[in-house]
Amino acid sequence: MSHLRPLRTKARRPLAAKRKLVALLALAAPLAACSGADRIVTSSIGPQDYRVRHPIELKQGHASLEVLPEVRAGDLDPRTRAQVKQFAQEYRVKGSGEIAIALPQGGPSGGEARAALPGLRRALAAGGAHGYVSVSSYPVANPALAAPVRLSYSTIVAQTPSRCGQWPNDLASGSSVNGWQNNEYWNFGCATQQMVATQVADPRDLVGPAAETPPDSHIIGRAIDAVRHGKDPGTTWTTQNTNISGLGN
Repeated sequence: MSHLRPLRTKARRPLAAKRKLVALLALAAPLAACSGADRIVTSSIGPQDYRVRHPIELKQGHASLEVLPEVRAGDLDPRTRAQVKQFAQEYRVKGSGEIAIALPQGGPSGGEARAALPGLRRALAAGGAHGYVSVSSYPVANPALAAPVRLSYSTIVAQTPSRCGQWPNDLASGSSVNGWQNNEYWNFGCATQQMVATQVADPRDLVGPAAETPPDSHIIGRAIDAVRHGKDPGTTWTTQNTNISGLGN
């Protein structure tokens, strides 16, 4: 008896095609899900670099100095004179425009400040600030308290736009997954950025380096002469140590 092979009918072909289509859709579904999830997760993650979260920005601002001057024998006291002189030297390097002096109005501090005004002008000139100086006054709320003289000028200042101490997310949340991503918290690096912005001597150094100073021609000539005579052009430094245990004997 011969074995009869089952006949392939046209009714089975659409069924096989449907099975292939379902298989292809099943393979494509995870890829589509991964693609969509990647876009959603990427857009929901904040900047991880603290320099991006808390950038240092350069703005037009004011440098200020508050002093409590004293007039001794018709002249400014040495402490205030040194402070104002250094303030004028900094103005020559990074200041612009006029220097403003605001004197307290009212109380004993007001009279002391007016008497110290000529000495303040002389200290500014000694520091190299020979431009225009504007003088104004401000009211004193409590005449019993010492009111300072305020000096200021326009300059470029470095600041961070964000304030430190902000915690938008809970670091130890037990009711959600906040804090489980092993990412830097939002406040991380804020104090460091503000400290750098405050301590930098010239904020323009954050944009680019200053111009190089010309080389020392004397040092270069000495080194060339040493090489011509077959000598070492380097500098020999001698160090003499002191026996600390032998001091006082």
